[in-house]
Amino acid sequence: MSPQNQLEISRRDLLISSAATVAITGAASGVAAAQTADRSMTHSSMISLKVNGESRDLDVDNRTTLLDALREHLNLTGTKKGCDHGQCGACTVIVDGRRINSCLTLAVMHDGDDVTTIEGLGRPGNLHPMQAAFVKHDGFQCGYCTPGQICSSVAVLEEIKANIPSHVTGSLTEQATISETEIRERMSGNICRCGAYSNIVAAIIEAAGTRA
Repeated sequence: MSPQNQLEISRRDLLISSAATVAITGAASGVAAAQTADRSMTHSSMISLKVNGESRDLDVDNRTTLLDALREHLNLTGTKKGCDHGQCGACTVIVDGRRINSCLTLAVMHDGDDVTTIEGLGRPGNLHPMQAAFVKHDGFQCGYCTPGQICSSVAVLEEIKANIPSHVTGSLTEQATISETEIRERMSGNICRCGAYSNIVAAIIEAAGTRA
């Protein structure tokens, strides 16, 4: 074999072996990265929540939503899982005085927070004014969305009281008012598939007067 042929074979073998080495190294790195990511994703954390006035300590998977922590870990099933995409409002709870969709946030993000669910607003025989108004005005039919509607309604009145404007607020400098237009806008993120919207608005207006 000529020296030229030996040189070509050597160069070819070198390129093949180099490519193989890169491929093997890359595959090994990918496996290691996947294992690291898998360990990270399945890691759990200890968190402490104040739920309905009671301190609760939980050991939860980092991927657990606040909704699932409430329902599956604390057995507070009043908060409903509807669309699970933050579009229906059935999972609305009040966190540190503000309403949120609990399906869109992780439980570990609320370590130390104060969470109020429908169970914390009132009980049979001692209803919250908003709950009583919903009953009086028949603000529900199937009732599935009602816990989220009520939690959101309570927070809406606090938003108006704090003068937080909405998209339909007439003036940003004057005190926000309780009106049907304001309530409908602020409650637009809570869907009622039964269509009890008019009764819900009436209930909120009455509850606002009761609170006043």
